[in-house]
Amino acid sequence: MMMLADMLNHRRSVRHYDADKKLDSEKVRACLKLAQLAPSSSNMQLYEFYHITDPTTLKKLGVACLSQSAATTATQMVAFVTRQDLYRERAQTMLDFERGNLRRNSPPEKVPGRLKRWEGYYGKLMPFVYARFFGLLGALRKMIVYGIGLFRPIVMEVSEADMRVVVHKSCGLAAQTFMLAMAEQGYDTCPLEGLDSRMVKRILNLPRGTEVNMIVACGIRKEGKGIWGERFRLPFEDVYREI
Repeated sequence: MMMLADMLNHRRSVRHYDADKKLDSEKVRACLKLAQLAPSSSNMQLYEFYHITDPTTLKKLGVACLSQSAATTATQMVAFVTRQDLYRERAQTMLDFERGNLRRNSPPEKVPGRLKRWEGYYGKLMPFVYARFFGLLGALRKMIVYGIGLFRPIVMEVSEADMRVVVHKSCGLAAQTFMLAMAEQGYDTCPLEGLDSRMVKRILNLPRGTEVNMIVACGIRKEGKGIWGERFRLPFEDVYREI
C-alpha cells in the first residue's frame, strides 16, 4: 500500500491516457466516496460529483475541454460542480444531523444549550450567509460584520463573491482528495480548468444554479507520452515562511 508521500509523488497531471487500459468504475466511485471526507466549510458540502463513463458523453466533454489531450484520451471523467443554490437544503440536512448527534452523544443536561446554538447556526446564520440577491445581501452582510469587527474579531469575507470562493474552495478540497485516492489505486488524473463551462453544463444537463469547479480526466498514463517531462516546483525556501 502506498504511503502519503508515495501517492503525492505518483500523482502527476497526466496528459495522455492508454486507451487499452480501462478503469474499474466501482473503484473510481469508491474514490469519490473518499472525496466526501475532505474538509468542507461549515460541513455544508455544497458540491456534486458527476462521474462520466459513457463514451459519447466523454467525446463531447473532450471538445468542451478545448480538445486537450488529457480530455480527449481520458477513459473516464469526473466533473466537480458547486451547488451554492442548495444552501437551504444542505443547512437543514446538517441541522437534522446535529439534532440526532446531540441526542446520541451529548450529556442530556447539555443538549438544550447545544441544540439552541446549532439551530441558530444552521437554521438562521447559514441561510443568511449563503443567500444571494444581485450582490445586495452581500453588501448588507459586509456592513454588519464591519460594525461588529470594530469590537471583536469576526470573519470579514462575507460578500456574495466571497461566499462563492468559499464554496469553490470546499469543492476543490474534495477534488484533490479524489485525485490522491485515485493515485492510491494506481490510477492517473489531470485537473482541467481550461473548459467551456456553458458547453459542459449543457452536455451534463446541469441545473442553472451550478458552477463547474473543475473536470478531472481519469485513466492510466500512456508510457512515454503521459507525463510532460520532469516535475518542477519552486525552491521550498521561496514559498515557506516561519513566524
